[in-house]
Amino acid sequence: MTTSLTTSTEPLSHRRRWAALGVLVGAVLLLAVDGTVLYLAVPSLTRELAPSATEILWIGDIYSLALAGLLVTAGNLADRFGRKRVLLIGTAAFGLASVLAAFSPTAGVLIFARLLLGVAAATIMPSTLSIIRTLFADPRERTRAIAIWSAGSGGGIALGPLVGGVLLEHYWWGSVFLINVPIVVGFLIAGALLLPESRDPHPGRFDLLSAGLSMAAIVPLVYAVKHAVGSGIDVPVVLAAAAGLLAGTAFIRRQRRAANPLIDVTLFRHGAFSGAVLANFVSVFALMGLLFFFSQYLQLVRGFGPLEAGLAEMPATLASIVVVAAVGVVVTRLGRGRAVAAGLGVTALGLLMVALAERASHYGWLGLALLPVGLGVGLALTLTVDSVLSAVPRDKAGSASAISETAYELGAALGIAILGSLVTLVYRAFLPADVPGEVRDSLAGAAAVLDPGSGLAQTAREAFTGAMQVTSVAAAAVTAVAAVIAWRTIPSGKD
Repeated sequence: MTTSLTTSTEPLSHRRRWAALGVLVGAVLLLAVDGTVLYLAVPSLTRELAPSATEILWIGDIYSLALAGLLVTAGNLADRFGRKRVLLIGTAAFGLASVLAAFSPTAGVLIFARLLLGVAAATIMPSTLSIIRTLFADPRERTRAIAIWSAGSGGGIALGPLVGGVLLEHYWWGSVFLINVPIVVGFLIAGALLLPESRDPHPGRFDLLSAGLSMAAIVPLVYAVKHAVGSGIDVPVVLAAAAGLLAGTAFIRRQRRAANPLIDVTLFRHGAFSGAVLANFVSVFALMGLLFFFSQYLQLVRGFGPLEAGLAEMPATLASIVVVAAVGVVVTRLGRGRAVAAGLGVTALGLLMVALAERASHYGWLGLALLPVGLGVGLALTLTVDSVLSAVPRDKAGSASAISETAYELGAALGIAILGSLVTLVYRAFLPADVPGEVRDSLAGAAAVLDPGSGLAQTAREAFTGAMQVTSVAAAAVTAVAAVIAWRTIPSGKD
């Protein structure tokens, strides 16, 4: 059996392994923060760049979309050329794309910059998990390391609004991107010194056609959802959806026949693997779809400032960090499958509580509702990522982590696209038929043109709150179904 190659024939010391883990957690924290830090900046960049409702969705979604589309390819490139090398190159590119995003003069340029950020991030994400897989051969150590990694990922999702709030209180909206540059420089230095190099010693031929098909399967489907919201179901929507489905079918068939597939689709025949990937996908789908518009709700409906709104989302951050300490106890008592199901069930309950609390007069109820959301997502993500990585040989760690991260980022992209589109549709449905186009387009657009004290502004806020409640309930329903699937498919035997 082959094993990953490293830069040294001697095992890394205990201290070096955990120091290297700190660097990897810092990388995923940066990417997770960057995925959500923009949310609080939407009202201010709307005033500066005047994006349409569709452009606002693309600004939020293109980052995760590019990540999801390229992760499988990037994971295989990391296996082939060296995970440390690909990680450091991607990090440098991420810093350069951040500068472009910070100084974007138009919404179109910002969308392009976010696309480049997603491409760069796609080279970072699978490398972090695959290096963890090679660093920690002991299953117990690896589970603990992945729990810490998941805390960085989940915590970064919720920490992003807080970082954005602090910056937006003192600087312009572009500062939420410019802050990445000094962090990237520090990471490049630490990564070069601490991270070991590893790769697949027998990677086989790189399948360029499969790489293209994987991207062609994802992008048209998300485009179809977005275009359907803006223009209704028309010929472009049908063609895009059909193209995505055809490319996806061709990709799966090619992976089954290829001697060296980008991903081993036969793994999905195992219920435990499929259930873990689905749970991973749904956890992020619900959380990111909610958070993208939740920051706007706090500012535009409740009147919070950017920093206040960021602090208001902290309960989810704290809960996702605290759950790391409880993962081992929960798995010991419930078993892995039931623990994942419990995490998703708690998430669904929290989303229902959020829906109820969004019309509460005091924030306290909303803060309490965010606690089970953070706890449930943190628990489910930690255990599903560990399940996926444990199912493959070490020399295929990059490909396996790419599957896990593709589910994660595709969940984020589709969560924003589908749940975000649902928010927009319901918001428009709740408005009177005779409101002006700027008000009907989005609440951010309405806030830019209306007197906050006017009756129409209040109507728009009420409509948006109702839309958020409907979307929270929909996310809860999807998460509850995933909990049942996880319960039935993921084994609960003790590791």
